[in-house]
This record gives sequence, structure tokens and C-alpha cells, in this order.
Amino acid sequence: MVNSAVLVLNQNYEPLNVCPARRAVVLLYRGKAELLENGRGEIRSAHQAFPLPSVIRLVYLIKRNRAQRRLSRLEVFSRDRFVCQYCGRQTRQLTLDHVIPRYLGGQHVWENLVSACIPCNHRKAGRTPEQARMSLIRQPRAPTGHGYLIPYHYLRHHQEWHKYVPYQGG
Repeated sequence: MVNSAVLVLNQNYEPLNVCPARRAVVLLYRGKAELLENGRGEIRSAHQAFPLPSVIRLVYLIKRNRAQRRLSRLEVFSRDRFVCQYCGRQTRQLTLDHVIPRYLGGQHVWENLVSACIPCNHRKAGRTPEQARMSLIRQPRAPTGHGYLIPYHYLRHHQEWHKYVPYQGG
């Protein structure tokens, strides 16, 4: 329970990160954060009981640079919500697929990378989607908005986070 995930928001309600409940309780106790959403249950110490937080907001502003998101496998899978962009199957067994293969001049950029399940990636092989007679569910694009990506599996299990986290689609 003390390791359950807590969404940490900046003073301006921008998502900063996800931390364990134990760390969030310490931030609350020291007056560095305020509780926005209760989790389920409470954490007990020898002398006190604290509500188990689910969402907290820092009382001071953390300044962050607006660097572009790093292009990585996990970021592409999260952008695509762990869904194959050819057949629509949600799975953790994904591969990266270059929509336009690299040997045909396709680049390793956000707009040319999608998540693909292993069978679809084998079926497409080194061809374009048109040549393989496959269509994309969604055209790939670079993520927009805030700089921190909340991993999609957290968003599925914490419905109360949805009002604080902007849409993270691709």
C-alpha cells in the first residue's frame, strides 16, 4: 500500500511525475504538498493515521524546460497506448515499425514510427502499408503538450487521474 502510485502535480496543476505513496505522505506531512484526491485507505504510523493519497499538488512551482520528448520504444508504445496500429490488438508484445521502411528512405522519427504486434510486423515485412495492403488505425505524429508522459498503465488503473492529465494520444 505504501508503494502504490501517486500522481504529483506542479503548483499550476501540470503533471510532474508519479511517486510512491510513502513519499507523497512525507511531502504532505512537511507541508510541501496538498492532497487533491484520496486513494483507498490510510497509512498508519505509531501515533497517527494519514489518508492514502492518489493525487497531490506541490505548493511551490517547479520550473521545467520545455524540451521535446525523447524518441524511445516506450514513448512510442505509450503514445499508441500499447495498441497495434495495424490490427488494433492491445498487447505488451509489441515491436516498432517504420511505416515507410528505412531502406526506402523512411526516417527514424515520430511521424514514421508506430507500434505493431509481431504478426502484423511480419506480415508487413519491409513494405509500405499500401504495398502490404494494410491500413493504419491512426497516422503517427509527434506527441504534443506537456513534457511528462504518464505511463498508460497507470491511467487505466487510476480513473481519478484523468481530470488532471491531458490527453496523451499520438
